[in-house]
Amino acid sequence: MFILVFSCGNEIIMAIKINEDSIKRIAEALERLAPTDQKKPRPEGADAFVWAIEPDRLLSIIDVNHIDLNLLKGIDHVRDILIQNTRQFADGFPANNALLWGARGMGKSSLVKAVHEEVRTADGSKLALIEIHREDIPTLPRLLDCLRATDRRIILFCDDLSFDLEDSSYKSLKAVLEGGIEGRPENVIFYATSNRRHLMPREMIENERSTTINPAESVEEKVSLSDRFGLWLGFHGCSQDDYLSMIYGYMDHYKIDLDRDDIRAKALEWSRTRGARSGRVAWQFIQDMAGQMRIRLT
Repeated sequence: MFILVFSCGNEIIMAIKINEDSIKRIAEALERLAPTDQKKPRPEGADAFVWAIEPDRLLSIIDVNHIDLNLLKGIDHVRDILIQNTRQFADGFPANNALLWGARGMGKSSLVKAVHEEVRTADGSKLALIEIHREDIPTLPRLLDCLRATDRRIILFCDDLSFDLEDSSYKSLKAVLEGGIEGRPENVIFYATSNRRHLMPREMIENERSTTINPAESVEEKVSLSDRFGLWLGFHGCSQDDYLSMIYGYMDHYKIDLDRDDIRAKALEWSRTRGARSGRVAWQFIQDMAGQMRIRLT
């Protein structure tokens, strides 16, 4: 027989008698409640995953939505930089977090997925890609805690990352990337895409300058998140020649044998109706043409 004592400071609140069997049952219940490494999600059984919460888990993605790296036209410079950085990381050498920012539809997220596939297959590595959704950024420390125990090299990817006026979750991301006690695990690198260079809307930064007591410090605190990314890769609107190069690249890849002069005129008209030229607009044009011609894009 044992006496179980509950106290607060020096004051005894309750004392009860308890037998050995009850002690064992309590211990077993506490053990079941306590998290164990065996119960933490592991990046196993696939090469790409999506982080999901409630409960925390890694959803395996067998068929990743990626395109061939050679189809990404007009972004050769940033493509080569990201491939080199990713190969360094996959080989176990130092590499930087990367922020891919700039014009819409120019292949930022497509490049991340294509580079992962290129490095994974060309080098025969076990490099994994894990996507975390923007709204789940506050749970990033829990995900990193799961990834510390694995030997796999992992690209952690967040698409369309940005923060609004009342959103303070960027502070937790700053701590995770560089400033926290534990920081980023050695086997994890963080790639993010955004239309905003500093991840904050321009009006938010201007508002800070005009309303805070010390505007310089307030603005600096908000834009410093982007400084946690060692690589800033800018994507800009493409020229007409680059746009047509994308069109012809898709035609060659999918063996679409149509008159180039006719396609050129239609492609330029398509871009004028969209008010933009980009990789996304080029792909949408190819889908439209393939559908009209009853050609399957496989």
